Amino acid sequence: MTSPNNSFSIRRYTPELGTWAKLTARDSLFRRLDWIMLGSAVLLSVLGSLLVWSATRNRTELNQGDQYYFLFRHALNTGIGLALMIGTMWLGHRTLRGAVPVLYGVSVVLTAAVLTPLGSTINGSHAWIQIGGGFSLQPSEFAKITIILGMAMLLAARVDAGDRLHPDHRTVVQALGLAALPIGIIMLMPDLGSVMVIVVIVLGVLLASGASNRWVIGLIATGAAGAIAVWQLHLLDDYQLNRFAAFANPELDPAGVGYNTNQARIAVGSGGLSGTGLFNGHQTTGQFVPEQQTDFIFTVAGEELGFLGAGLIILLLGVILWRACRIARDTTELYGTVVAAGIIAWFAFQSFENIGMTLGIMPVAGLPLPFVSYGGTSMFAVWIAIGLLQSIRVQRRVSA
Repeated sequence: MTSPNNSFSIRRYTPELGTWAKLTARDSLFRRLDWIMLGSAVLLSVLGSLLVWSATRNRTELNQGDQYYFLFRHALNTGIGLALMIGTMWLGHRTLRGAVPVLYGVSVVLTAAVLTPLGSTINGSHAWIQIGGGFSLQPSEFAKITIILGMAMLLAARVDAGDRLHPDHRTVVQALGLAALPIGIIMLMPDLGSVMVIVVIVLGVLLASGASNRWVIGLIATGAAGAIAVWQLHLLDDYQLNRFAAFANPELDPAGVGYNTNQARIAVGSGGLSGTGLFNGHQTTGQFVPEQQTDFIFTVAGEELGFLGAGLIILLLGVILWRACRIARDTTELYGTVVAAGIIAWFAFQSFENIGMTLGIMPVAGLPLPFVSYGGTSMFAVWIAIGLLQSIRVQRRVSA
């Protein structure tokens, strides 16, 4: 028997009382949280703190002479991320469903603000807003969340209401239009990595929603044609073309465009089975790998923790994806399933791309490794996503 209450508190039918009795806080929250997922995410963040510290403690040009500078800030970002996760759980994904238009509008405005004088360029991508005090904001990270929530709201509305078994074509067009606006803005930055992630999110959401496979096939074909057109019309910046050139030919200009990927592979390969030991990596302490605390954080794990330590990171990411898949499968509403599927697509592709580019099997795209890489906005976004997943699990309808 299901509860008629959709609020955060869970209710269960009590036969001896003949009423819906509110579960205790322990029953409704602590017992229903996915502690395996939460523990894996926390452990990844802790490992990330150590790896970020190792990569930056000797970088005096970055840490302002304080070897604990990045360690403290990474721990602070993680703490704020955990608070955002708790806040997201407290509000609940169903409450946020009603606020999607506002959240989407705010994220679009912030993303568009990057194209104004408020925006700043970091590593060739004009995708940031400087806040002050050394802090910056990357609105495209929040756009990933609002796109997932917005598309899920549209695609699931009539299905959850019982009017349809699957989203109709008109609804799919509306959902794609919702995603197209921020994608277009992000392309103008340009931030090709974020666009790649959002495109995968859109595909994952459509697949989970039960929309016609013709839409998925059509989007893949359109994406392929668009990529060819972008290449032929020379719409990519020089640094982006160089990244693809270095990926296609790793030996191309090893001291120039191929430097990052070559040094990354050397660092990962030098770790062997058990690594050189934390803080003892020659590539890391020698500062041979650029952007090692952010995009190339996995090289620190490969070198200093070896195959075992790097494998542990992949395993923990896999556990999070596995638990997210269980949440998507077990929820009784399409809205929750679609939200969970969008997060799964996001985490899976971004993790694969980040790790793949350090191994030379994917082009360099400037994407952080979830929970591990240094970066406030990214950390906030992934913990909000964990909060959404936990909310879907906690608010799942229960039987007597």
